[in-house]
Amino acid sequence: MESKNSRKSCGAKSSQTNSTRTSSAQKSPAQTMHKQKISTQAISAQKDSTQASLTQPNTRANLTNCKTLIIKIGSSILASQDSSKNHSFPSADFISSLASQIAHLKSKIPNIIIVSSGAVACGFKQLGLKSRPKDIVDKQASAAIGQARLMWEYQQAFSKHSLQVAQILLTKDDLTSRKRFTHAHSCIMRLLHFGIIPIINENDTILVDELKYIETFGDNDNLAALVAGTISADLLLILSDVDGLYSANPATNPDARKIDEVEDIDEGVLALTQSDDTNLVGTGGMSSKLLATKKALNMGCAVAIIKGNEEQSITRFFGLEKVGTYFALPKEILARKKKRFWIESVAIPQGKIIIDLGASQALRRNKSLLPKGILGVVGEFRSDEVVSICLQEGERLLEIARGQSKYSATEVAKIARCDSRQIEGILGKSRGDEVVHIDEIVLLG
Repeated sequence: MESKNSRKSCGAKSSQTNSTRTSSAQKSPAQTMHKQKISTQAISAQKDSTQASLTQPNTRANLTNCKTLIIKIGSSILASQDSSKNHSFPSADFISSLASQIAHLKSKIPNIIIVSSGAVACGFKQLGLKSRPKDIVDKQASAAIGQARLMWEYQQAFSKHSLQVAQILLTKDDLTSRKRFTHAHSCIMRLLHFGIIPIINENDTILVDELKYIETFGDNDNLAALVAGTISADLLLILSDVDGLYSANPATNPDARKIDEVEDIDEGVLALTQSDDTNLVGTGGMSSKLLATKKALNMGCAVAIIKGNEEQSITRFFGLEKVGTYFALPKEILARKKKRFWIESVAIPQGKIIIDLGASQALRRNKSLLPKGILGVVGEFRSDEVVSICLQEGERLLEIARGQSKYSATEVAKIARCDSRQIEGILGKSRGDEVVHIDEIVLLG
């Protein structure tokens, strides 16, 4: 289902010149020849800010074209203004300010979604616990009581601006199933159609930490990135307790400087966060935010990390002040389809299809997977489920791609090594000549 508001890209060329980057329009030929992305070498040259300047066509100026916005709020931000032991969580002042800024944005950005942490942090004190619980049952109990309180605070704040909010609780399984993924997308888009602000959180009451990589998102930074992919958002705005990405840890290095814009999240950028710590009420640090940022960028959503507890930080960011760090959308990612994102980043492969070298080479040439190149299957899967596509290398299986199979494991086993024209004769029916269509294949590595 599509929203009544058309979606536009947030990435376009900026007329700004007073940024960490250097405007290409003002560059000399020598500067143009020596333009560079942020890299490990650039980061080490902290005293020369021009070494880390970023020259890119996609900048903040086109934020005015953003029509679908995700705002991610962490537990540390909800607690930031009420950090005293004598104050309650969440911060009513912060939520009130957030509602006011979003109400102002609503006339320009019709589709706004909040991904909010805080259920566990909001609930554990009401259970008489002194700190965030580690026991799984205590976490679930804290989330159950905390989620109700958290939503009440949001509802009270937004109602003052005549805005309605809706609660959506998700698990990873809700998005790994294509059918449930579609239902979640349709529900969110319908709420947006009615002008309602969905507030999304992970369903911590049924969280299973022991199965973290199967059943949970890991943290809400990752959840926010996946939601951005679900609805093809234009921008993911992460509210952090620091005002963006720094060239070094600003708490320990006085020479650390904030990076205004990042063109590419390479190993050098990721290395900046190796020593970051999480706090007592949250679960995600800057490293988590960068990984989520990279995921969001890969599916066509620009990202910004700003300090959430600074006064009017959201309003100032959209006023094109140099607030936080902006991660522009690479051009080559703009054409990536949402379904490929789901296959690559969300769905859990249900089995394996083993292929020969010829089929592997065909996939690299942007061809569909035909039964002729299939050696066999491992595991059980139904038609339309996502599978790992593996190359047989001796006794080792190397996963080279993932895709959505048109046929079940039983059917694939029957037609393996056969010509596509034989499918109907063998199965008594045909869903097409290819087992996995190229539009539903994502190459890995």
